[in-house]
Amino acid sequence: MTSNPYPLGLRLDGRRVVVVGGGAVATRRVPALLDAGADVLLVAPELTPALRARVDAGRLHWVARRFEPADLDGAWLVQVAIDDPIAAASVSAVAAERRIFCVRADDRTAATAWTPAVTRHGPVTVAVLGGGDPRRAMTVRDAIRDLLAVRLAADGTASTHRRPDASTGNAAMPGTTVPIGTARKTGAAGSTGTGGRRTGRVALVGAGPGDPELITVKGWRLLTEADVVVADRLVPGLLLDELRPDVELVDASKIPYGPSRAQEEINQILVDRALAGAFVVRLKGGDPYVFGRGGEELLACAAAGVPVTVVPGVTSSIAAPAAAGIPVTHRGVAHEFTVVSGHLAPDAPASLVRWDALAGLRGTLVILMGLKNLAAITATLIAHGRSPQTPAAVVQEATTGTQRVLRSTLGEVAADLLTVDLRPPAVVVLGDVVNALDS
Repeated sequence: MTSNPYPLGLRLDGRRVVVVGGGAVATRRVPALLDAGADVLLVAPELTPALRARVDAGRLHWVARRFEPADLDGAWLVQVAIDDPIAAASVSAVAAERRIFCVRADDRTAATAWTPAVTRHGPVTVAVLGGGDPRRAMTVRDAIRDLLAVRLAADGTASTHRRPDASTGNAAMPGTTVPIGTARKTGAAGSTGTGGRRTGRVALVGAGPGDPELITVKGWRLLTEADVVVADRLVPGLLLDELRPDVELVDASKIPYGPSRAQEEINQILVDRALAGAFVVRLKGGDPYVFGRGGEELLACAAAGVPVTVVPGVTSSIAAPAAAGIPVTHRGVAHEFTVVSGHLAPDAPASLVRWDALAGLRGTLVILMGLKNLAAITATLIAHGRSPQTPAAVVQEATTGTQRVLRSTLGEVAADLLTVDLRPPAVVVLGDVVNALDS
């Protein structure tokens, strides 16, 4: 008779955790370890773009090779995120010799620790173990998450935040998990295509600016129903940790000035999986339509006859300033705000931005994807009449535990940026609202 597992909450802050493998499983598990403050060592010959971005940002350490026993020196926990059973067994054998608990993605029965289905609600974390059945654990977890939607106010009274009825609005129907490439028999989220084959559907879901709790209720619900999730680098990693184990995760990270997956390939993945009968969630940081190329993806799906649901997200253009204590509008200070992309320099032939016109506005200017060209942007704005004393701020990784804020002026912000080593993702805010709430 198998004994029941002993539930335990691990305090990993500053403690070494080794993750073996750099693929989709590691992409899903690493964010929760980082959120717990773990000192993560990633051992893998290659990484997904999303993991590579975390390495480049200094969030974790990477050893670009296969596992060696010495990698477990000083480790408190090891997660084996590879599907090679022989290699996984060798890692867990070393862990057993050293009395280090080991989670195995390939074989739960051979592991000494299990990863539970988790839901988070503010300071409350609920972890559910389903007796070795991940689907049972996630079903119970989702029911608990619904119960936690009834929140206690400060005075102890309850205020109910109900989810929208799935039968109303432009909601995708729940999908039934089937192998990719086969037609659905029941519960398909789509219409019948040629030859009687069921066509799946796509949901373009905005994941918000970084805090996993800032995804909309509808967006989270569709995420829990997905068969396939195609995720960008900027989506909150903890959302990926809550996916069902059988969900196909496609890392479609677009790392600025680094390796990327062509937009045409992303479009094709969405179409191919949906035509095979899957319910596909395209999970995008912020809002799908704010410099997110959601429109291109919708058009590609429409051309292939794939139905699409669009779920707006909280855009970083508003959330990042707010998280830094900056309102994009304020009575008597700014009556308008403009959101602009800075990924092209002002003198780039392909740029569609009228920087000369923006310089003449009195309101707030929010610049996304503008760090690389910030010196040229600020110089252009000043050259066309914007005061160099205009207050400026840069907000990195807004709404997350690693948020950083730089306050400066239009004339100095580009130089100041070099001294503090801020990096993408970051939002630049220009205007008197930067100081509007200063006491």
